[in-house]
Amino acid sequence: MPQFIHLTDQRTVPKIRKNGITVYRVRGISPKARGVYAMPVTPNHFLTHQWLRELKRAGIRTITAIQFRLEDDTPVTVGRYDMVHLATTAAEAVRIFQEHETGLGLEVIVGQSIPPRSITRIYTPPQVAGWRYYPNAHADKRKPCGCRYCQRGQINNRKLRASYEAGIKSSG
Repeated sequence: MPQFIHLTDQRTVPKIRKNGITVYRVRGISPKARGVYAMPVTPNHFLTHQWLRELKRAGIRTITAIQFRLEDDTPVTVGRYDMVHLATTAAEAVRIFQEHETGLGLEVIVGQSIPPRSITRIYTPPQVAGWRYYPNAHADKRKPCGCRYCQRGQINNRKLRASYEAGIKSSG
């Protein structure tokens, strides 16, 4: 049975312990798509927890990992966050992660709720694992876009937006 983790706000843990992980609207796939975001548990800690820093950008102080098991034949979708996902099984999704070149940016979406009996562990991982903005952003040495559209709702964006707007004024 493959194991997966779901990263969530620490404040939702009591509700998850009681009711399990409920499905919610999934962005980008279709307007009516519902599911649970997950990552397979792999020997590579960074790969398993890669979404942590990106999720912290939303303003969550402490992210908790909910580890759960799925049957091998449970239908899921797997793919990169900004591309079309492939419909497959839970066991096949784990294999895809293991065979992928880096696995960065991949995500699994489980199309059903996770009952409390499937949860095997709840823990708080180190809060510094993962990437921000997009995979390999640090290696590319590119600054994130500072325009109002890209930075809307982001925390601590004042300096980034100020340098972006100063660059526009000096070039124009």
